[in-house]
Amino acid sequence: IGTKLGAGPSPPEEGWQVYSSAQDSEGRCVCTVVAPQQTVCSRDARTKQLRQLLEKVQNMSQSIEVLDQRTQRDMQFVEKMEVQLKSLENKFKQVEEGHESNIARQYKSIKAKMEELRPLIPVLEAYKADALLVRQFKEEAANVTELLGSLQEQLGGLDYQEVHSRVMDLENRLRACMQRLACGKLTGISEPITMKTSGSRFGSWMTDPLASVGDNRVWYMDGYHNNRFVREYQSMYDFMTTDNFTSHRLPHPWSGTGQVVYNGSIFYNKFQSHTIIKFDFSTSLISRSRQLDFAGYNNMYHYSWGGHSDIDLMVDEGGLWAVYATNQNAGNIVLSKLNPNTLQIIRSWTTNHPKRSAGEAFMICGTLYVTNGYSGGTKVYYAFSTNSSTYEYIDIPLTNKYSHLSMLDYNPRDRALYAWNNGHQVLYNVTLYHIIQ
Repeated sequence: IGTKLGAGPSPPEEGWQVYSSAQDSEGRCVCTVVAPQQTVCSRDARTKQLRQLLEKVQNMSQSIEVLDQRTQRDMQFVEKMEVQLKSLENKFKQVEEGHESNIARQYKSIKAKMEELRPLIPVLEAYKADALLVRQFKEEAANVTELLGSLQEQLGGLDYQEVHSRVMDLENRLRACMQRLACGKLTGISEPITMKTSGSRFGSWMTDPLASVGDNRVWYMDGYHNNRFVREYQSMYDFMTTDNFTSHRLPHPWSGTGQVVYNGSIFYNKFQSHTIIKFDFSTSLISRSRQLDFAGYNNMYHYSWGGHSDIDLMVDEGGLWAVYATNQNAGNIVLSKLNPNTLQIIRSWTTNHPKRSAGEAFMICGTLYVTNGYSGGTKVYYAFSTNSSTYEYIDIPLTNKYSHLSMLDYNPRDRALYAWNNGHQVLYNVTLYHIIQ
């Protein structure tokens, strides 16, 4: 490019000009821009910012895809319910028109079924609206990705703030949407999927619910005491198909099967103590340890299967929890929300459920769910909500395929229950319904 000397001041550099930014009738973002000439160096700082924005939107798109799959799966269940409800309505009409005694008997059973399904009626419409919302998010994310892609090709100076605020707005609305759709009340547990058969009768296995996209490592701990080696498999596929793993040696052996991996660290109960340890895998160091005051240990308040299962650590959509029992609460379950950085108790709830008569327990959306046993026919029958500090008795069957559960934990990223069932590592999908306020 030639340079003219003494020709007066050069015109100001023209960057991206955003003429308008609005929404169309379906709520999608519409943006009109005029591109500059390609005169800006590709190593410009804005190009780097643009790449980061593009990566952020692509991450959001993956989240939307997961959300879409979950919503579609739940929609299928909801549609079946809708068919059943319509069928029941037709039967009611027939009953109203007939007066025979066998019809009266049918009426009684239909009425019972209708009572069971009645709470689902407001849920049907909510799910249809949610499915539409997810589709709109998918379209909007695709539009933003396309815009950022074209901007990246031009490598020009752009109105970064305009695009940035648009991406931030989409991310905030998506997070709010996912929070709303992710949480709800447990209404069903799928048949078990056996991922692997290995190890002893007792143990635990898990993935990290806060792992970054692409990090699918599986963590595996065999036995309930006097062991301090944690296996790390690179992926679920590796875990299922090979014996290739990295071994981590913990500074102290663990007690029970209530360990949890959360945000790159493992949280576990130190053997023969009421101390909780946070061990960082990246540094191979203890980053925090703290005593859980008054918590029973050393088989004082174990689950009904035993195995030093006094302190059970778990994670749900709201964070890190500890389930244990104390003398002060007469051996009944105490539930504490923990700060994952300091291990301090944020808040505790006392329940009326004896810890030693619980089979296993897990947290979903701030509610503690407890099974009635660990062997034979098993069901989730007790739920304590921390949001309302109330409990209820429920009846959700849990197929206990191998007849001895020694670990049952929920993972909010997968929306699945991980279980160790008599030397088998098993997954269950769960069905959650919105709690209609």
